[in-house]
Amino acid sequence: MKKFFYGMFVFMMLITSCSSRRGTLTSSKSGPNSKTSSSSSVGRTTMAGNDYIAHYKDVAVAEMNRYGIPASIKLAQALLESGNGNSYLAREANNHFGIKCGGVWKGKSVTRPDDHINDCFRVYESPEQSFRDHSEFLLRPRYAALFKLDKNDYKGWAKGLKAAGYATNPRYPELLIEMIERYHLDQYDRVESRREKVVREEVVKEEIVQNVQETPPTIVKTDEIKSPVAMRIHEVKAQETLYSLSKLYNVTVDQLKSLNGLTDDALSVGQLLVISK
Repeated sequence: MKKFFYGMFVFMMLITSCSSRRGTLTSSKSGPNSKTSSSSSVGRTTMAGNDYIAHYKDVAVAEMNRYGIPASIKLAQALLESGNGNSYLAREANNHFGIKCGGVWKGKSVTRPDDHINDCFRVYESPEQSFRDHSEFLLRPRYAALFKLDKNDYKGWAKGLKAAGYATNPRYPELLIEMIERYHLDQYDRVESRREKVVREEVVKEEIVQNVQETPPTIVKTDEIKSPVAMRIHEVKAQETLYSLSKLYNVTVDQLKSLNGLTDDALSVGQLLVISK
């Protein structure tokens, strides 16, 4: 009888031990994909504007030298569209410009709510591929006039993008220019000689013609691949703080600071703030 009770005691101890171990293992699995860690993913380390620029300036310069899109414009658009590289599309799809699939896209894709609940967005193998595809996207008849501008004319490009229908927000040019001047992005733009400009314009003209010829008429219009940018901007009013705005728009203070390149919490009346989509 004593042996029986002893055996039962050992058996119960083993069960308790296994149960405890199972509990430990289960809790150790609650990593980035678990529900409990969603708050930690929200508070993940975000990339600051200067870090983003340092990381991608060479890519923007290479694209500028190829097609004439000012590196400052390319970087400013990428900063805005990707929230300094912190947006879901930038992190998970290497899509730094929010370009949608369209009928011409044959690569990987991901669906995200945007204009519709399940809009299709392009997935790239690398951020560099996203930067190149953004250049290709602009090589359309709608934007042809922009490539006649000097490749260091960022103000002309900012206004031209809005005029060509790239953005719906009336302050989009102002926003790009403010971003460029805040981060001194124009330091990456390069003056070109008259001869260089003529050669570049010929290359761009051929690319635009080729893109038009390669797009079958039955396929979704290429210009519809990306909806016009509907950037949400807030003009700071008296008594408003980053904290009150974070509550108003359901974003964190850190996200607002990161997206707007702010180093402290100070705001001034009339200041324009980009609000993450």
